[in-house]
Amino acid sequence: MGQKNTLVGSVQAYAEQAVKNNRTVVSATLASLVGTSAGYPLDSLKSRLQANRTPITLASLAKKVWREEGFAGFYRGIWIPLITISAVRAVSFSIYTRTKDILHDNNMLNRGTLFDVSSAGGLGGILSGAVISVGSAPFELVKVRRQLEYSIAEQRGIAIIKPPNTLDAVADIVRRSGVTGLYTGFRLHFVRDTLGTGLYFAEYEAFRHVLGRRPSGVQGPQPSWLPFHIPESTLPFLCGSVAGVTAWAIIYPLDVAKTKLQQRALSGGHYRSAFETLTRLVRGPDPNNPKPVVSGIARLYRGLGVSGCRSVITHGVLWTLFDYAGSYIDSIPDRSRPPLIS
Repeated sequence: MGQKNTLVGSVQAYAEQAVKNNRTVVSATLASLVGTSAGYPLDSLKSRLQANRTPITLASLAKKVWREEGFAGFYRGIWIPLITISAVRAVSFSIYTRTKDILHDNNMLNRGTLFDVSSAGGLGGILSGAVISVGSAPFELVKVRRQLEYSIAEQRGIAIIKPPNTLDAVADIVRRSGVTGLYTGFRLHFVRDTLGTGLYFAEYEAFRHVLGRRPSGVQGPQPSWLPFHIPESTLPFLCGSVAGVTAWAIIYPLDVAKTKLQQRALSGGHYRSAFETLTRLVRGPDPNNPKPVVSGIARLYRGLGVSGCRSVITHGVLWTLFDYAGSYIDSIPDRSRPPLIS
């Protein structure tokens, strides 16, 4: 009995130490699983709004999805992003935190000023965005394929009796375009992720700094110009939401163009470059009768409202749970490795 208790204690100690050694990965993965699940229905509606040829209200689109696809339609294709986004965020946060550590260790951007704090976060974000885009592009293409299954089938002139599963969707893309087809729209994806992730982390660090977080990571007093005190527990949600919404709004036209380009390629239309796709979205398909610039720009921001709501939920939950999980892991005693059997 004594040996059994010792073995259980040893395994627990190893597990606790492993969690502490991989604090960032564990915290980011747990937070991402919850955040992605919470925001996915809005992400699905966002992709449909972007791809729809005619304007439609969010309420009308939601009713249409419910009527034609049921509750499962809002979560169509969730398994790949649930797994891959969690893995991507774990890598992204690891690169981001490691970049900040390297800069600090080499006495770079470590003066604790707003510029240094946001620049260090932004540099970490740019590096992580560039790296993760290479691995995440195929998975996001498959996600778009699953979300737009019905509209793609309609453009192909096919009636869907039973929607294909994720593996069938991957097989269809490879069969039609080869393995490289999984990287359809990669240039736009790369620019969007690199720029967007850099802005995202830079803004989060800047907001936390302005609201009183010290370079050590400890929350200090909030600025006197605030009209009211913000509870410390809500700061990660607030800063994460604002950073997510504002960064996403800046890069949103790139995401619209990417979705449109991918939808056209997946439905069998002839190839259009990223520039041509953006031009047609803004000016319309007829160069001799271009749309007004204002309406064209509005087209680029179709679905931004629902996407902003998704960002509030996803990134607010993400940073709240990331901070909470990190604090909990830090509270675990740091034990040295005990022998398996005493």
